[in-house]
Amino acid sequence: MSVDLHNHTTLCKHATGTSQEYVERAIKENIKYFGFSDHAPMNFDQKFRMKFEQMDEYEKSILNLKEKYKNDIHILLAYEVDFLKGYIDERVLKSKVDYLIGSIHFIDKWGFDNPEFIGLYKHKNIDKIWEEYFEAIEALAKSNLFHIVGHIDLIKIFNFLPKKDIKLIAIKAIKAIKKANMVVEINAAGFRKPVKEAYPSLSIMELLSEYEIPITFGSDAHAPEQVGFKQAEIYSLAKACGYTKCATFIKKERLMVKF
Repeated sequence: MSVDLHNHTTLCKHATGTSQEYVERAIKENIKYFGFSDHAPMNFDQKFRMKFEQMDEYEKSILNLKEKYKNDIHILLAYEVDFLKGYIDERVLKSKVDYLIGSIHFIDKWGFDNPEFIGLYKHKNIDKIWEEYFEAIEALAKSNLFHIVGHIDLIKIFNFLPKKDIKLIAIKAIKAIKKANMVVEINAAGFRKPVKEAYPSLSIMELLSEYEIPITFGSDAHAPEQVGFKQAEIYSLAKACGYTKCATFIKKERLMVKF
């Protein structure tokens, strides 16, 4: 059983290809549960997300594909939501979707994963920004607004790694995720970035396993050819940490399936 719950559309303004091409690629990759979770609109960083008035277009287009391909694949509808204080919108939270991914892309409005702002790292204490990032992940979990934590250690994207033990930095966030009964995705996009590994790292995976936190999988595809990217590697990482099942969602209800 193959699951891929994190994928985008051109409405986010930094993806290519039609949504139908993503679906057809997913079928070719033998994916059974395929989720579109495009960047939810918000009144910040609007260059990289759909507009609020495009939500209806987005949702209808995915539901149309769901009906068209219902005999071939389970297509799911979702949003990836930036957890940023003051900018989370009720229209997104109350949308009739299968699940919501909560992600951190900003530390005090600094888009730390955007190559445009990579120069700011040289002015930062790396241990401190890692701690601030995982404090934000902890707050995300405590908000109880989301079903899945997106790319849990995205802060490593450019390979600026802390001197402090990563497990010590992340442990409070992991405990909050456990208490919130959330799922953490294994996201293949890191293989396409300077860090050249999945999100999360093996260290974080070991914590997830220790705390028996359920996982799911995502290509984080921004182009059809990225669907199913490094699927074997992320499945192997999960299996190496003792996982045999992963989560999918239908109308915000979790379903565990073998992989």
